Amino acid sequence: MNYKIIKIIILILFITALAVLTVKFVFLKNILSSDQGTGNNIATSTPEKPTSLEYRNNQYGFIFTLPISWTGYTIANDVWTGYSTGNAGDQKYTAGPLLSIRHPLWTEKIPRQDIPIMVFTIGQWQDLQNDKFHIGAAPIGPSELGRNAKYVFALPARYNFAFPVGYEEVDQVIQSHPLQAF
Repeated sequence: MNYKIIKIIILILFITALAVLTVKFVFLKNILSSDQGTGNNIATSTPEKPTSLEYRNNQYGFIFTLPISWTGYTIANDVWTGYSTGNAGDQKYTAGPLLSIRHPLWTEKIPRQDIPIMVFTIGQWQDLQNDKFHIGAAPIGPSELGRNAKYVFALPARYNFAFPVGYEEVDQVIQSHPLQAF
């Protein structure tokens, strides 16, 4: 047999084998990346963009879910004060942490509505419920957002009555029950 013919046959076999492997690769890739079937397929699509973010507070044991538009938020630390009720007048009875989640667009010139979270010990919360003290002049007390074994997390009464910029957005966040205690 002629040496040129052997070279041509080998070249044709090589090209055929390469074409078969390419077709098999494309076929397998399409099967593995399909969204249909038994659920055992390998996903090759790009991950979805997150729609929310979390503020995690390990000191008190809670997670607060925020809209992605709050990326860059800050935490402002303050203290709430409870005053005794009764004939002794307004004397300091107890106090606790007040954590405010602040929107990233908040400025001194245009303050936006914070998300204030009051932190009570279980004992403080029981005393508040039993009218041993009050917080502020509002005829209603704080509203519970959640609790764990040590703390009750609450939203101050009338926290948004001044209607600052962003109060509607904060109301929507609060309505979504964003606090998860652990």
